[in-house]
Amino acid sequence: MSTEPAALAGAESPAPSFEEVFRTCAPFVWRASRRLGVRERDVEDVCQEVFVAVHRKLDSFEGRSSVRTWLYGICVHAASNHRRRSHVRREVVSDTLSEQIAAADQHEGLERQQALAQLAEMLNELDHDRRAVFVLYEIEQLSMSEIASAVGCPLQTAYSRLHAARKQLEATVKRLQARREMP
Repeated sequence: MSTEPAALAGAESPAPSFEEVFRTCAPFVWRASRRLGVRERDVEDVCQEVFVAVHRKLDSFEGRSSVRTWLYGICVHAASNHRRRSHVRREVVSDTLSEQIAAADQHEGLERQQALAQLAEMLNELDHDRRAVFVLYEIEQLSMSEIASAVGCPLQTAYSRLHAARKQLEATVKRLQARREMP
């Protein structure tokens, strides 16, 4: 189910404004960037790159696909560029630690954080093509026709990649469960 307003849905509606695209799609861009392997500390930078590109290219958006599909293509490009140049970046080491106050629900937060880290690790094991299809279908809940358009492959290839990604993730889950059960 799409959460896009009518102006973002496709060809029959008028071109969306930048503000509308940003307001409705920023969470999607953040999640897509994160799921495309961008480290959490770099996601804001990549999202900014995506929306700079959107601002420049919005007038040329033809509406042949949904805005989310179009945005995903931009996210893929921005994440790829980021990964290519991230090897030259170095972390800045600080002598001081920021004071952190833990909330009362630490256990639940820790479990959620560990589950998300495990999901990210499992997604990192998938090749780029399978990962893109899996994330768009299972997490972002786009239709397979939108996904095929976004990743630039035939519809049946998208289904094949989804099936292969599910099989690979299933094998990874079984491997992790077996590792936990070992004494």
